[in-house]
Amino acid sequence: MPPAVTDSLDIWAVDSQIGADGSISVDFLLPTGIYINLDVPRDATISQIKQLLWKQAHSYPLFHLLMEIDSYMFSCVNQTAVHEELEDETRRLCDVRPFLPVLKLVTRNCDPGEKLDSKIGVLIGKGLHEFDALQDPEVNDFRAKMRRISEEKIQSLVGLSWMDWLKHTYPPEQEPVIPESIQDKLYSGNLVVAVHFDNCQDVFSFQVSPNMNPIKLNELAIRKRLTIHGKEDEEVDPADYVLQVSGRLEYVFGDHPLIQFQYIRTCVMNRTLPQLTLVECCTIKKMCEQEMIAIEAAINRKSSNLPLPLPPKKTRATTSVWDICNPFKIVLLKGNKLNTEENAKVHVRAGLFHGTELLCKTVVSTEISGRSDHVWNEVLEFEINVCDLPRMARLCFAVYAVMDKMKTKKSTKAMNTSKYQTIRKAGKVHYPVAWVNTMVFDYKGHLRNGELVLHSWSSFPDELEEMLNPMGTVQTNPYTENATALHIRFQEYSKQPINYPPFDKILEKAAEIARNSDNAAMAGRGGKKFYVVLKDIMERDPLSQLCENEMDLIWTLRYDCRENFPQSLPKLLLSLKWNKLEDVAQLQALLQIWPKLLPREALELLDFNYPDQYVREYAVGCLRQMSDEELSQYLLQLVQVLKYEPFLDCALSRFLLERALGNRRIGQMLFWHLRSEVHIPAVSVQFGLILEAYCRGSVAHMKVLAKQVEALNKMKTLNSLIKLNAMKQSKAKGKDAMHTCLKQNAYREALSDLQSPLNPSVILSELHVEKCRYMDSKMKPLWIVYNNKMFGGDLVGIIFKNGDDLRQDMLTLQILRLMDILWKEAGLDLRILPYGCLATGDHSGLIEAVSSSETIADIQLNSSNVAAAAAFNKDALLNWLKEYNLGEDLDRAIEEFTLSCAGYCVATYVLGIGDRHSDNIMVRKNGQLFHIDFGHILGNFKSKFGIKRERVPFILTYDFIHVIQQGKTGNTEKFGRFRQYCEEAYLILRKHGNLFITLFALMLTAGLPELTSVKDIQYLKDSLALGKSEEEALKQFKQKFDEALRESWTTKVNWMAHTVRKDYRS
Repeated sequence: MPPAVTDSLDIWAVDSQIGADGSISVDFLLPTGIYINLDVPRDATISQIKQLLWKQAHSYPLFHLLMEIDSYMFSCVNQTAVHEELEDETRRLCDVRPFLPVLKLVTRNCDPGEKLDSKIGVLIGKGLHEFDALQDPEVNDFRAKMRRISEEKIQSLVGLSWMDWLKHTYPPEQEPVIPESIQDKLYSGNLVVAVHFDNCQDVFSFQVSPNMNPIKLNELAIRKRLTIHGKEDEEVDPADYVLQVSGRLEYVFGDHPLIQFQYIRTCVMNRTLPQLTLVECCTIKKMCEQEMIAIEAAINRKSSNLPLPLPPKKTRATTSVWDICNPFKIVLLKGNKLNTEENAKVHVRAGLFHGTELLCKTVVSTEISGRSDHVWNEVLEFEINVCDLPRMARLCFAVYAVMDKMKTKKSTKAMNTSKYQTIRKAGKVHYPVAWVNTMVFDYKGHLRNGELVLHSWSSFPDELEEMLNPMGTVQTNPYTENATALHIRFQEYSKQPINYPPFDKILEKAAEIARNSDNAAMAGRGGKKFYVVLKDIMERDPLSQLCENEMDLIWTLRYDCRENFPQSLPKLLLSLKWNKLEDVAQLQALLQIWPKLLPREALELLDFNYPDQYVREYAVGCLRQMSDEELSQYLLQLVQVLKYEPFLDCALSRFLLERALGNRRIGQMLFWHLRSEVHIPAVSVQFGLILEAYCRGSVAHMKVLAKQVEALNKMKTLNSLIKLNAMKQSKAKGKDAMHTCLKQNAYREALSDLQSPLNPSVILSELHVEKCRYMDSKMKPLWIVYNNKMFGGDLVGIIFKNGDDLRQDMLTLQILRLMDILWKEAGLDLRILPYGCLATGDHSGLIEAVSSSETIADIQLNSSNVAAAAAFNKDALLNWLKEYNLGEDLDRAIEEFTLSCAGYCVATYVLGIGDRHSDNIMVRKNGQLFHIDFGHILGNFKSKFGIKRERVPFILTYDFIHVIQQGKTGNTEKFGRFRQYCEEAYLILRKHGNLFITLFALMLTAGLPELTSVKDIQYLKDSLALGKSEEEALKQFKQKFDEALRESWTTKVNWMAHTVRKDYRS
């Protein structure tokens, strides 16, 4: 058996721990106290190992005291440091992966709640005991509230009809907006579909209206089958059947036109015949009943990890924060592990922020000489009264060292500074050492008091606000051993607890201000003369800064904004003085009568600039209008902005959990978006708790997700094996070793019969081992191919990457998908192919393999005997299309190429996608062009020796034009139409420029290498020419188009160099 290596500390993968026969030494502890060491097959099932142990135990003392073998099961400490009972004895030991090879035989009397907790911990990659160990009241309260939501949801599933269960478990994928271009793809205005019958060979084709609903198609198919078999008189209810997409776990049902179903729409656009299978509802009912058993069992379980309810506390008298007019103060007590140079002077800077707004001047401690520990005992007073502190105010600290310029040269290396992390003032250099943030009010709205130890973070973003990092997390560093620690004490202003006023008191305050203000009836109105001024301000993009006068005008005319420019709410919120309680109260009252925004407009309100609790609740209220399809489109951003939430319990987390529990497709997406980042310390608790809540509310889904986790673990192990041996053996031998591994039972079972994490409708049923391979790039991605056992299923390919961060690819593909939607809404279908991509862990994930496609490099290489000349062969691409398309099919393929080429020219220009060589541009046999690998975006083009390797705005080479012009040099009509497509596509995207800026801004917290600050997003503003008129913007794009055409020879030179290197490596 080939060795598998994943981690030098992973005993289930390291070669030295495994015998030549694939066995591993395991220690067993029996209930009698007897210890037995036994070599067992690493890939043996738990049941087989128990039999081996039982046979061996016969010869040991006290065996007669043991009960029957079935009375026991194994227990182990798993990878999340939790005791796990191995109830499912069909699992293999190498898949269980105990923390150490030690198994304890225990009596089968495990509490069902404990079993569920253990399974959840393994599934989410974080033991639930870690949450208990925190002993944090906020964590306990949040878990209890999420538990109630989950239990209510799971109770609502009991007794569902099979149709309602189907809607929840396999929700139909729909696209309500029907593009005009689809009419050209229909047959005389009709839709042609093939309907198969489950468990028999009957198949019939029907030409029907695209507006026909599925139940009517059921009736047609049943009636035709009965007629052919001479059973016209037999009564069959069409509602007893449901249409399934052949070869997929996807169903076509409900009272919707057939053309709205995504699968059918895609088939029509690709000119392929939709293949549907008519399935009896009894099949669905059986699936439903099986899940109901699991659901009903879960309802009866009680978790051992549910915190005990605290006894009710007596209501104490409290003081409103609005009654405290003293300046806000804290005491800086001391600092530990400051980790600075001895000759440095160390300061602590503190600032109060609301979002990115600094509420008052920052304060700085006295300086001390650099050493590890220091005592300050210094009062830091801020120029803001306690009563004016907003509810979401955060206190930000930075520890920094000040050194003379002459002394810095020697020390900079030790302090690990970068060009972004230094500030020069008066001949001195200021170096950040650590930062940490905390909220001024706790999660219950109490003003913090007493002492607090803040363990700091040492990694700094590119942009700092006076050395402070207000956008950073309010969680302290959990790795306390080496972290700089600041000890502070909050000032006490009253013997009673101080609370932020409840919402009804805020509204009372706003009403009081309105009664007392002069000309209250006219407040916030400016008449027609200010309408034009406001309109000009409101039409600016989100990156445009407002001057002080403009902010004052917006706030003064806030009622005009509400009536005439409701979409201006983000600008109004930025114009508000959040350090003035009167203005904050008036804003909260105004928000109650503010019109609902469109969901796309409301997304901006979830940015870091808008931390107010009620603003974010308003935004989430707007998002509730979203369909499940639209929510899926923006789920990536919505998960990222959870990081901006200072407290666990918030409207956004509740909204996402509720929608995920109501739609399993969304649930799977949310699960993987959260789990892929649960290893990040700053969000580990927050994301882990939401994952726990989802699992409790979707117990039946856990088995599907656990199978996916198991498969991904196997892929990671296999990838590590290949990397280990890549330098020692040839590609052919490496491929053989890979195939040998995949044929082993442990791998074959783990990698078979699972729903794809990329798309739960796709079944990865059976490995096609001979077609599996690994790729030549540095991380040796796995190319895994599956046969589909379901009727009508095609080969399915997925690519597993381990070592690359796929989140930037995910973002780029999501934006390409959105562009495709926006173009289609405007009646333009540019045949974009945003293939599936999903990050599943720390620098690992899956990519959908697009079938029937080749890279431009391979097409060119295969048509030339000389690698250096391949890139300049303009006929290669057209000849390749001719090889697979004849007659009218060739015309359609060229049209497909023209449309898709136009779409990607515009998309790659707008997004600033770089590193475009002939190996990351591909073409399908039907002519559809698409780009892959998006490691460089937003204008971050590759350079060598300071010279940019890419000198064109987007890729438009003469071999592309040769295809567009159908091989005819003078075909200006075809090229003119292509150019028109590009210009039209560009102007459509420009109209939605604010949306693109918002989506990228919401991703700033993701930690992507090329999206770290607002400056990076400026590229979008420039490429879309958002500050210019439409005529000026179009003129700019035309210039870029001409530049791409004129400089395309440089692209060909780059491609030649790439092709030569590729040919040499192979």
